Amino acid sequence: MYSEKVMDHFSNPRNVGEISDANAVGTVGNAKCGDIMKMYMKIENDIIVDVKFKTFGCGAAIATSSMATELVKGKTVDEALALSNKTVVDALDGLPAVKLHCSVLAEEAIKAAIDDYKQRRGEKTESHECHGDCPHCAHAHHHLPQNE
Repeated sequence: MYSEKVMDHFSNPRNVGEISDANAVGTVGNAKCGDIMKMYMKIENDIIVDVKFKTFGCGAAIATSSMATELVKGKTVDEALALSNKTVVDALDGLPAVKLHCSVLAEEAIKAAIDDYKQRRGEKTESHECHGDCPHCAHAHHHLPQNE
């Protein structure tokens, strides 16, 4: 059912935890399954020098969070914004169709953190805030307040 890479990232997730001096934090959740992801980033000169996550959810949610952090660490903000859920799925050697929403959630968590980074810098953002009719997240994902 799950690839070896998915099982490895679930059993041995990379970059778990918080960054106390993060300058980018994004929290997203999925109303259908109850998964919640929180991404923390330390960005210097538009390079993601550190990234960590905390995820409450299934094994696929943990694996996609872990892989997404690996894929954006050391990248520029623009490179991280280009990360797609398909890239995460491919890097994990696939996910069952019923778990693809976890990869979308990981993509959205990265984008939410970068939106936070840009807002802190006074830059214009392309917020992915969902109000129930969001084409970005197929109606199921919602950005959560940062204090949750």
